[in-house]
Amino acid sequence: MNPVAIRLLNQQLVAPQYNDPAELVRYMGAMQAQEYRMMRWAVAMRTRKPSHKAFTKAYDEGRMIRLHLMRGTWQLVSADDYWMMVNLCAPKAIAVTKGWMSSNKICIPDEELMRVRDVLARTASDLHSATKEDFVRALAEKGMQMDDHRLSYHIRMSEMSGTLCSGDLLPFKATYSLTSDKVKSTALMEREEALMRLARKYFQSRQPATLDDFVWWSGLNKSDCRMGIALLGDYIHQVKYKGREFYLTDDCRTRGFKKGRFLLIPPYDEYLISYKSRDVVLAQEHTHRAHNNSGIFKPIVAYEGAICGNWTPYRDECQVEFFEDRFKAEDVTEAWKTYRSFQNL
Repeated sequence: MNPVAIRLLNQQLVAPQYNDPAELVRYMGAMQAQEYRMMRWAVAMRTRKPSHKAFTKAYDEGRMIRLHLMRGTWQLVSADDYWMMVNLCAPKAIAVTKGWMSSNKICIPDEELMRVRDVLARTASDLHSATKEDFVRALAEKGMQMDDHRLSYHIRMSEMSGTLCSGDLLPFKATYSLTSDKVKSTALMEREEALMRLARKYFQSRQPATLDDFVWWSGLNKSDCRMGIALLGDYIHQVKYKGREFYLTDDCRTRGFKKGRFLLIPPYDEYLISYKSRDVVLAQEHTHRAHNNSGIFKPIVAYEGAICGNWTPYRDECQVEFFEDRFKAEDVTEAWKTYRSFQNL
């Protein structure tokens, strides 16, 4: 088994199979969207023809939605999967968020929560796409003032309740819409079916991966993750690699990998953040160059799937710093051209 090649193929980082950004997000199940600008490249680089305009169109049409969900952080999900993901993941994410609030000595009574949520919902509905500044003004008109930190928790809780979701895409600022205006309502899915679907999406797009990887990524309890895997039955099987048990699906992609290719991967990308253990593609001695212990992930360069350097996205010229002397800046010329073309297409 070549786990690096298999991950590149199934994460759609080489030989991508999708043209539509929203279909790619649907395939992936959920994609980390911590960086508002770089989430666009994270999706687009996994499509056949990376295009900023295509991403914006799918986003503004509400075919993919950005919200706080798994692990209490930002993700992109398909509108088709939105209610399944909220119903499955939000209870745990809300508990995590309340834990953070408690550690920061922030207490939001239920009465305040509902009163503020009503103002946020009305504002988002009236404006279609509301910014945080719009919320501040609307709250002030109702005689409610609060610091940015407290307001952020209110917005987050409104997202995880299914009240607010992402609005139209702006260059730098996140916007919010009323979910009922953006996403069609669907019948409530049985929990077992939702667990099975999430497990299928995860392992299909992240394989080979372990149970612990799935638990980390989903933010769900280990028992729920075990159940999701078990419900997949013969569709999934285990392979031992370097003393660990990895899961592969029966439709695993194994062909299409080409040697010699560099990739410019954005921060918080699923190529690393999907896994609890990242040593398959990232050497232990270089871990601190890719992410720190506080959960900050950096833009990274991969050569044949192995993480080998860092790059700077917001420059007119390519700036790259490799971990080893055997690589040179000109080695990533083609990858840089692809990235720059994406911005203009």
